[in-house]
Amino acid sequence: MTLQTFNQIQNGKLWSFHGGIHPETHKKSISTGKPLKLQHQLPYILHPHQHIGEGGTIIVKVGDHVLGGQALTQSALFSAPPIHAPTSGTIEAIEMRPTAHPSARPELAIILQPDGENHQIPLQPVTECNDRMQLINAIHQAGISGMGGAGFPTAIKLASRTNIELLIINGAECEPYITADDTLMQHYAEQIRKGILWLQKILSPRLTLLAVEDDKPAAIRAMQSIAGAEFQVRPIPAKYPSGGEKQLIQILTGQQVPAGGLPADIGIIVQNVGTAYAVHRAVDIGEPLTQRIVTIAGHGIKKPRNIWVDIGTPVSALVPEKLPKHPRIIMGGAMMGYTLPSEQIPVTKTCNCILVGNEKEFGAKQYSLPCIRCGECADVCPADLLPQQLFWFIQGDELEKAENYHLKDCIECGACAYVCPSKIPLVQFYRQGKAKLREQHQLTIDAERARQRTERREQRLEREKQERELRHKQAAKSRSQEIQGTEKADTIAAAMARVKARQTGQNQPTSTEYTPAKTTRKAGVAAAVARAKAKKAQQQNTPAEADTDPRKAAVAAAVARAKAKKAQQQQDAPAEADSDPRKAAVAAAVARAKAKKAQQQNTSSEADSDPRKAAVAVAVARAKAKKAQNKQQNVSSDHNEESSDS
Repeated sequence: MTLQTFNQIQNGKLWSFHGGIHPETHKKSISTGKPLKLQHQLPYILHPHQHIGEGGTIIVKVGDHVLGGQALTQSALFSAPPIHAPTSGTIEAIEMRPTAHPSARPELAIILQPDGENHQIPLQPVTECNDRMQLINAIHQAGISGMGGAGFPTAIKLASRTNIELLIINGAECEPYITADDTLMQHYAEQIRKGILWLQKILSPRLTLLAVEDDKPAAIRAMQSIAGAEFQVRPIPAKYPSGGEKQLIQILTGQQVPAGGLPADIGIIVQNVGTAYAVHRAVDIGEPLTQRIVTIAGHGIKKPRNIWVDIGTPVSALVPEKLPKHPRIIMGGAMMGYTLPSEQIPVTKTCNCILVGNEKEFGAKQYSLPCIRCGECADVCPADLLPQQLFWFIQGDELEKAENYHLKDCIECGACAYVCPSKIPLVQFYRQGKAKLREQHQLTIDAERARQRTERREQRLEREKQERELRHKQAAKSRSQEIQGTEKADTIAAAMARVKARQTGQNQPTSTEYTPAKTTRKAGVAAAVARAKAKKAQQQNTPAEADTDPRKAAVAAAVARAKAKKAQQQQDAPAEADSDPRKAAVAAAVARAKAKKAQQQNTSSEADSDPRKAAVAVAVARAKAKKAQNKQQNVSSDHNEESSDS
């Protein structure tokens, strides 16, 4: 913004915008009395998504008892301001319900049954008033979003830019019937001023303007009385849609917001007077956004008025029980509003008006006629678009061309449909076209994300493959080096073994000094066999001795044990056996002789008691002695063979 332009704005110069219309206002002054609070006991229907952006995460469950002002959703993102319980009660259900939208598409909603006691949570105003981000976070936690238009989250607007030159407070309520902002300015001017001061503290603009249409003299006087030097009240010509954000900027500054851009791109922020009031309640009192002023008007309402309505209140609580013939209930203004398919649609943060009428007032449903290319829609379009051409593109499903003709810049004000002689519902076509474009763009984004994920996966797999091959190569190299080292060590060990074997061969004993391992093992085996036989004979003879003379049996057992022990000691003397196998053979022969003698003694004892047993015992002893003799001969022959070999 140039210095010359800024000086012109400060001096009060006004510009204009292309097009616009002057519809009938329907005696707005009738409904500008002080608003009253609506009381009811109907269940509240609270949708988490009531604004542009995302819905928060539901943090309550069915059966929970909540207090008024308690948060029902939460999110750390400024694009998802939370919603709060307007009163105390019980969560009755969490289910799909129709939304306040032209399509009435169902979305998840929290059903709150009030208990009639209206207990509220303790309020906590902001104490650290010099911390900009703490103020913005308090506004976010209070669930504040734009209250005069599409519901853009206020915290995002305030946090997005810091180099703001101009702050505009929008009080230009240009829709027919609606007087919600007019009433707020007349009866709550001081609270609006406090909210403006907080906005100024956050944004630090060079200049603040409050714009009011010149057909609202009472509101202009109320705001001028409290403005002082903090901001300027700027009356503007009454023209629809001068309350649109981009149109209001053009009226006050002569500048146009770039196509597809935001006012912040040119150093300007626009906030509604209702938003300023809500900021004051959030910062100074600590109260979340749970209610707003709503205009109730139309021929079906005997006395048009403004009332404070809790957010989430069903529309059925606002309309009379007796409706006119062929009733039509419209949410929003006569220009930008839409007919509700059900009275159970709830009031949202952006709902500023409920109109109750009939076909005579709002017109019966008409069938549209073919376009005659009169061009009147282009003459009144405040966004300076070509509505007729957009209509043809959307009808022909040429959405890309419609986008090139700036379909997204359409503010859906309805001026084109208002003047169309063929009664074509142009705004409905534009809304459908925008929805299709959003769907296509989302599909494109999803496809691009899928492509990127696929590419990242392929890159990861290729990287892992290369790393795996590298590990295999390194492992093969390590194994090769290890094998080579082992072979080298084996070669050295074999050479050293050959050297030792050669040295050992030179020191071999003569033929008379031999210690064959095989002979030693056989001698040991023979000694063990002899000991076993002696032990067995002892066990067999012990009962016979016990029958004749216990003392003799004990003596014989002791002798047998001593002999077996001596034979064991002889076996455990490897040095002698290794040095002279002949000694081992002699020891085995002695053991056999002793065993035979013991056998004979035992046999004599048995013969004294039983001749038949004695004869059997003698035969057994002879057989065992013969077997021992044969084993000894085998040992001697093996010894002679090994001696001849050596």
